[in-house]
Amino acid sequence: MGRQSEQILEEELIIQLQKLGYKYITIVDEKALLVNLKNQLEKHNHIQFSDNEFEKVLNILNKGSVFEKAKILREKKHHILRDNGDNLYFEFLNVEHWCQNEYQVTNQVKQEGKYENRYDVTLLINGLPLVQIELKRRGLEMREAFNQINRYQKHSFGTGKGLFHFVQLFIISNGVNTKYFSNFGTHKQEYLQTFHWTDENNNPLNNILNGFTDSFLEPCHISKMICKYVVLNETEKRLMILRPYQYYAVENIIKKVKENEILNGYNIEKNGYIWHTTGSGKTLTSFKASQILSNIPSIKKVVFVVDRKDLDYQTNKEYDNFSKGSVSSATNTDDLIRKFNDPNVKIIVTTIQKLNNTILRKNLLKMKPIQNERMVFIFDECHRSQFGDTHKNIVGYFSNIQLFGFTGTPILAENADGEKTTASLFGKCLHKYVITDAIRDENVLKFSIEYIQTFKKKDHIIDLKVEQINESEVYEAPERKEAIIDYIIQHHDQKTQNRKFCAMMCVQDIDAVIAYYEILKRRKLNGEHNLKIATIFSFAQNEDEIPERIITHQNMAAEEHMEYESSYTPHRRELLETYVQDFNEMFNEKHDIRDNEGFYNYYNAVARKSKHPKHETDILLVANMFLTGFDSKNLNTLYVDKNLKYHGLIQAFSRTNRILDKNKTQGNIVCFRNLKEKTDQAIALFSNKEAIDEIIVEPYENYVEKFNEVSKTLFELTPEVHEVDNLYSEDDKLQSILTFRALMRLHKKMSHYTEFTWEDLQIEEQLFADFTSKYLDLKDTLATNTGTEKTSILNDIDFELELIRRDTINVTYILQLLIKFKSKQTHKDKESIEKEIFNLLNTEVSLRSKRDLIEKFILESLPNISDTDNITDEFEKFWNKEQEKALDTLIETEKLSEEKTEKLIENYLFTEREPLRREILDLRIEGRPSVLKSKEIGDRILNKIIGFVDTFVTGLTGS
Repeated sequence: MGRQSEQILEEELIIQLQKLGYKYITIVDEKALLVNLKNQLEKHNHIQFSDNEFEKVLNILNKGSVFEKAKILREKKHHILRDNGDNLYFEFLNVEHWCQNEYQVTNQVKQEGKYENRYDVTLLINGLPLVQIELKRRGLEMREAFNQINRYQKHSFGTGKGLFHFVQLFIISNGVNTKYFSNFGTHKQEYLQTFHWTDENNNPLNNILNGFTDSFLEPCHISKMICKYVVLNETEKRLMILRPYQYYAVENIIKKVKENEILNGYNIEKNGYIWHTTGSGKTLTSFKASQILSNIPSIKKVVFVVDRKDLDYQTNKEYDNFSKGSVSSATNTDDLIRKFNDPNVKIIVTTIQKLNNTILRKNLLKMKPIQNERMVFIFDECHRSQFGDTHKNIVGYFSNIQLFGFTGTPILAENADGEKTTASLFGKCLHKYVITDAIRDENVLKFSIEYIQTFKKKDHIIDLKVEQINESEVYEAPERKEAIIDYIIQHHDQKTQNRKFCAMMCVQDIDAVIAYYEILKRRKLNGEHNLKIATIFSFAQNEDEIPERIITHQNMAAEEHMEYESSYTPHRRELLETYVQDFNEMFNEKHDIRDNEGFYNYYNAVARKSKHPKHETDILLVANMFLTGFDSKNLNTLYVDKNLKYHGLIQAFSRTNRILDKNKTQGNIVCFRNLKEKTDQAIALFSNKEAIDEIIVEPYENYVEKFNEVSKTLFELTPEVHEVDNLYSEDDKLQSILTFRALMRLHKKMSHYTEFTWEDLQIEEQLFADFTSKYLDLKDTLATNTGTEKTSILNDIDFELELIRRDTINVTYILQLLIKFKSKQTHKDKESIEKEIFNLLNTEVSLRSKRDLIEKFILESLPNISDTDNITDEFEKFWNKEQEKALDTLIETEKLSEEKTEKLIENYLFTEREPLRREILDLRIEGRPSVLKSKEIGDRILNKIIGFVDTFVTGLTGS
């Protein structure tokens, strides 16, 4: 068969369209188009227009831009005055019942503009040209057809009455390949923003005559796409059309909701989740689902739930872009409750934290009116946001809801950390569009991954078992960081196309962020680069001070050491405030992070600098922030010095692969760690549509039996909670931690079962909570490994660093020295050990607050102990007695409530949050002092409480 001409392709397409129900009509020019329009509008609305009345109709149609005409098209009723003065109401398109419209097809319509143009095939709905098809002969690129439509936009679509500005969708095809896109009007449109249509399983329907036309151009379907799945972006004033996987996802959610019009209680089988790979546009999908569902009369609310405050702001902004005022974002819990109870608010965007707070006990009465109403909850990023008690709280409180989740990286059997998977919380997957689908369809960019070796073994390195090597020491070595920065400075312009794009750098933790930032800052001051670096990280209220090595050792070049005027090491918060000031000076802004609002304002400013078309920031340096939920088309490179796997890896990599223009061809990943195996595993898992998404779990009774067995072991170690404090041996503490950790894991597994009850267990709920507090206390001060020392290999790799090793110095270490002291016979040996003990007490920071008490024990109690085996027990008795005495003195001298003080100290230890002054002043039996004395008294009591905790509780086992 010879090459098919455009004319033959055009004729065969028209024949096929007629078989689908389109009526063919010959329309030569705009005059004929207007005559047909009048006839079709009259037929559709069952009315007759006089010539004068139809001119009024044309006046309505001739107003505004492509975007404004799209709004006119969708208005339910238009109004003109008839010649006799009566009101006449009519519509241009039946949006609610999209199949009930009039369908025609024509071809070669001539339009006179700057040049004379003839359009290939036009689909008319109620006489208006709403779909334009441009064809090229086989063998030619479709880009030719795309460019032709560009020319039509400029030269002829807007001439005359401008009816071709009503086109909603364009189709371009060379027969074997076919794509569609929305009318972009005067907006610049890239060819990359054209889409293939597929079936529900993502199989492309590219041949216009064999698959595409029957599926996409069928009259009811094309009407549905125009009426329901074209989104009018209010901010950018342009039309957006959903891609096929977005369409199928929304349709399946709607189908699930309509199938379960009467729920009769919560049932996971009536829920579902959408697996659409990261970067494929889930916000638009979720918006369209929310919008359509909110128009179903029986649905009282659609609640879109995000898991971070910044995503709350971002989602609300994007939803508002799609449809101004269509959603309501709650500012706080009270505001959320008001919106739940307001019948005029149909779509709510909120954080999962606010949602959880609305159904706490104190709010139950306020939420009562909405508790049994029919609602749909849509969860953003459900691979992470729902794996806690909040899920149980929501489904346990609301009686008439359905849940739907969106995720690009679901929790499957292979990457689950426990028994919970996305399917176990949300039910069956309703639609899948995996990373390989998206790359094939050019909806996201491919990745180019480079693995950079940052150190090499020397020839004489000793062959050691992996678990014996101190890997952290190697990866955090300052010389290694300096070498990585060397690489980035050298190659950054190449990776970002001479800074046309920006980059992100993700590192292992916040300490590493600080270390890298300080190196980059110093290098910039030295004139080695002019990169604009921004960073952000979270900080705790009473954060431990950063190890001194971050400020000194990490910041020295290979042969120089930077001396600081003071040995004081600032907190992370203070460091971040310094970095914010750097940001302010660099961009002439005035951010202040002293409160939450200021922090999020800074967060959003950092995001803007990486999203801006000129991107402004060259490198955004982070540990965890921005690795999920952050979309910047202007970001094309990710530097990785962080251990990543599975969903975390794909989420991080996907920051780089958003489509922008023809210049951005791939996402660049530069790995400074050997992540090849983890990368291969992650891509294999999230490309596998047949991946198992459920875990076979044991019967509930099996977990109860195991839990009770471990409980016996716990009670043998510590029959009562307070006896955890009596564990002074590192081995005993380790055994206690491991035992209770096993209980916590079993409890976590059991709590997923609906039949779970504490009555089945040999430990009461309150006692379990008390042991949890003790466990949390111990785990931060005692390493939970087997005690095997990690072996340094710094001297066996290609950079040399002198390592000074020191034993862990704590109370247990001192007790061992005391036992050794008592067992020695010679005066000289005793003198040597005694000197070592007192030197440690004077120099070891963690022991300074305990020095006086330990010295008192040595001088007063130790001489009276004859058996060295009793030293630990006697020290425990001595310590408990002194602790009680010190607390009594504190309470008595400051006249505090004993119960409140003990409770405040417990909360302080559990939350690691320094008490607020008002909380401190509330401890006083006499009530709060005058305003003038509040600060003085509050600070004094706070310092005493901190001193008490430092002396008697913290640092007993830690260095």
